[in-house]
Amino acid sequence: MKTLKTEHFGIQRKIVANMTSESWREIPHVSYMYEADVTELFALYKEMNSEYSTKITFNTLILKIITEGLKAAPEMNAHINFNRRLVRGQINTFENINISMPTILPNGKMMTVNLRNFESRDLDEMTAYINDVNRRAKNTNLDEALFSVSFNDTIKALKGGHILKTIYRLLGSKTGKHKVKTLSGKEKRAYEAIPETERLTAYDLEQGTVTVSNIGSTYLGQKGAMALLEIVPPQVCAFGVGAVQKKPVVAEGDKIEVRQILPICIAFDHRALDFGEIVPFMKKLDEIFENPEIIFSWRKDTRRLKRISA
Repeated sequence: MKTLKTEHFGIQRKIVANMTSESWREIPHVSYMYEADVTELFALYKEMNSEYSTKITFNTLILKIITEGLKAAPEMNAHINFNRRLVRGQINTFENINISMPTILPNGKMMTVNLRNFESRDLDEMTAYINDVNRRAKNTNLDEALFSVSFNDTIKALKGGHILKTIYRLLGSKTGKHKVKTLSGKEKRAYEAIPETERLTAYDLEQGTVTVSNIGSTYLGQKGAMALLEIVPPQVCAFGVGAVQKKPVVAEGDKIEVRQILPICIAFDHRALDFGEIVPFMKKLDEIFENPEIIFSWRKDTRRLKRISA
């Protein structure tokens, strides 16, 4: 066979490969496909964006809906610590909803950012937060930012007594053709001179409480749906959001109507959750999609219609 090219893993691919390998090796995944009828929601979303001065992306709206679902099912917003040999486990449920969201950078590479404290943010605040992350991402060196995260994880592993694991990490990142390349000398000093308010740091890339991957935003014309995705340890839940698609649906009176359907894959760790803990999440989403006018209550009144203030 003729090889087109050989490319050794950079730090971004190393982190993803290590995390996903651990996920599938350690976590018993359960997957459920939730199909949301967003016909009325989508219409009201477009109306809202035409009336408010601050525009909201559909991705941000879905993040808000998932956040409301998590508030109704807090057990899904948690981390697990499980020792298989001793059969000892601990689950930490969090008040703060920090969403790990994979995002595409201007250079085409992917970075997962930690969107913090979404449990207390309205749509305008969420939009401002995400816009600020995107702004700072333009000034961010991906390898430098991820190396700082990897370094912090290595120190935690060392403090936790995982000496062999730490040694292997150092060998893998600092030797031979697989050495991680980071800035040095003048370039490093120049990069570190950029204020942390103007670039992403390890704080922005740390593990969130739950992960939301919106593959629908990467290809709006897709016809399928994500049926399963990895759960990022120690998280116990992950969501895969697809693209809105037109599908035939049985309506009242057994009539067939063409509706707009949004597929959302819910993956959860069966060590931490049973399906019963997922039901309140789905019921909350049902409530929102059946009464989509609620999205207007998630806006700031001071940013209402331009014609209202005219």
